[in-house]
Amino acid sequence: MAKPSCGHIKDHVKAVKPSAKGCEDCLKTGDSWVHLRMCLECGHVGCCDSSKNRHARAHFGATSHPIIQSAERGEKWRWCYVDEIYLD
Repeated sequence: MAKPSCGHIKDHVKAVKPSAKGCEDCLKTGDSWVHLRMCLECGHVGCCDSSKNRHARAHFGATSHPIIQSAERGEKWRWCYVDEIYLD
C-alpha cells in the first residue's frame, strides 16, 4: 500500500521562527494551553487540539496555512490539516 503524500510541503513550508515562546493568542488573553504547534508557513505558535482554545487549528482556519510542526521539545513531527496526515 502506498504511503499517503502531501502536495502542500513545496509551497507552504518556509524557514520560519516561532512568533512567541508560548501560544501567541493565549498569551494575549492570559489563558493556558496543553501543547504548542508552530505554523510552518508564517511561524505562528498556537495551542494544540487538546487545549481548550485550539488556536493552532483556528490559525489554519483563518489563514489556510496547512502545515504545522510540534513546538514541544524532543518532538519532530509535522501535520497537514488539509490532507490530515503526519509528515516525515
